[in-house]
Amino acid sequence: MDGRVLGLNGVTVRRGGENLLDGVDWSVLEGERWVILGPNGAGKTTLLNVASSQLHPTSGRAEILGEHLGGVDVFELRPLIGYAGASVSGRIEEDTPVLDLVLSAAYGYLGRFREEYGVPDYGRGRALLGHWGVGDLAERYFHTLSEGERKRVLIARALMSDPELLLLDEPAAGLDLGGREDLLRRLGKLAGSESAPALVVVSHHVEEIPPGFTHGLLVRDGAIVQAGPLDEVMTADHLSETFGLPLKVERDGERWTARAV
Repeated sequence: MDGRVLGLNGVTVRRGGENLLDGVDWSVLEGERWVILGPNGAGKTTLLNVASSQLHPTSGRAEILGEHLGGVDVFELRPLIGYAGASVSGRIEEDTPVLDLVLSAAYGYLGRFREEYGVPDYGRGRALLGHWGVGDLAERYFHTLSEGERKRVLIARALMSDPELLLLDEPAAGLDLGGREDLLRRLGKLAGSESAPALVVVSHHVEEIPPGFTHGLLVRDGAIVQAGPLDEVMTADHLSETFGLPLKVERDGERWTARAV
């Protein structure tokens, strides 16, 4: 696999006569931590749907973990890909206990079905919930949780199968300041772990880039504006082009801010 966990070559996704992605070339290597930034409708979530094997390109080639999308059984591939986002949250039945939701990731379900779990599974599920600060919610129903609690539970679920690629779609969206900062701290700790999978996080806001992230991908109108090491990508010129207005970009340690000029 030459260290590459994700490779997109000329990937186009066309729906309703419009290109949601337009000729995208992008690679993610082992150990890299990427943030995808862009305005609403830029194609960020579509990009993650391809990367998670949930959506096949209209044209172009997508390789995920060394397998060609379209030439592999995606149900065998998906347990190797951790994914958390609103599209997952919206499909969870109301009476799904939190621990069951986390455990079911190993089988690709959203809640218990007929599968059996052993003591190690329960131990890992509870440990992940505890690591993300929601260990006391294991017996609660998912729909009773706050937005911040749901975000953490879904990340724990995404890590349950020990994936090789972790994709998070706007993990900090809807959180208050305290919840956002706590989540970014935990994501930064994950990013700094040598045992962590390759990470890709989607966001609208540069303030939500976790510490320890290495690369940035800027997207507008389904096309890549800029991609590469974060220090090279996070310039006022690149971000202004991406979001369509003049921006001033500042860095404080490992955190970024942007505002209109």
